[in-house]
Amino acid sequence: IAWQLIEHPARKNYDLSSLTNIMYGGAPVGPELARRIAEVFPDVTPGYGWGMTEVSGAFTRNLGRDYSLRPNSAGLAPPVLDMEIRDPTDARHVLPIGAIGELWVRGPQNVRCYWNNAEATAATFEDGWLRTGDMAHIDEEGFLYVVNRIKDMLIRGGENIYCGEVESVLCEHPDVLEAALIGIHHRTLGEEPGAVVHLRAGGKVTEAELRKLVSAKLAAFKVPVKVAFWPDPLPRNAGGKIMKVELKEAFASIAELR
Repeated sequence: IAWQLIEHPARKNYDLSSLTNIMYGGAPVGPELARRIAEVFPDVTPGYGWGMTEVSGAFTRNLGRDYSLRPNSAGLAPPVLDMEIRDPTDARHVLPIGAIGELWVRGPQNVRCYWNNAEATAATFEDGWLRTGDMAHIDEEGFLYVVNRIKDMLIRGGENIYCGEVESVLCEHPDVLEAALIGIHHRTLGEEPGAVVHLRAGGKVTEAELRKLVSAKLAAFKVPVKVAFWPDPLPRNAGGKIMKVELKEAFASIAELR
């Protein structure tokens, strides 16, 4: 929604002077969005946060100057809330500062269980802690950086590819409005990364240019082997999350559209 507000072709026809804050979350976002908000709405305070239904909404927030200095961070948790990064394969092992692992959170706003679902409760809640299913790291000052959902990670020949990392780089290109990374089946590697992008009106960037952009910033195994151009806004569910299953099913056909 933030990107659509910035890029809407009729935006300048409306008086938006009463707009003072723009807050968003739901998925990792790159620093390009913060930069564009500051450029288009210089008097607006942008903010980004992390949360989920099981924590009753927002858990961390990143606002104002903190956000301008750390646009990749989901922010700090209030003093009454706790965060830990644990080894996804060994939940008892708390990882050191800066290490990427699964985010666990604890606090009075956590729900206690899933209604009538003891199995899911046992798998998610432990001694007051909630395992979030998000891959993240925490810096030395306590700022949270969400990398990706564990389920939204590709494994190419044993190498982990965090979709959000590649998507953020793709969205740095001025012609790209939205991007999604999906897994393409590969007989020996298991899967390879493929990208689906929706361009801004008038955007003319090519597949080769986008692959070159990613290769200049990330490891070679993270570069999409194929980029497909989606003509409409990427499909999202009621929570605003991109429906990657639908994109994956349509990838073969949309890859031939351009």
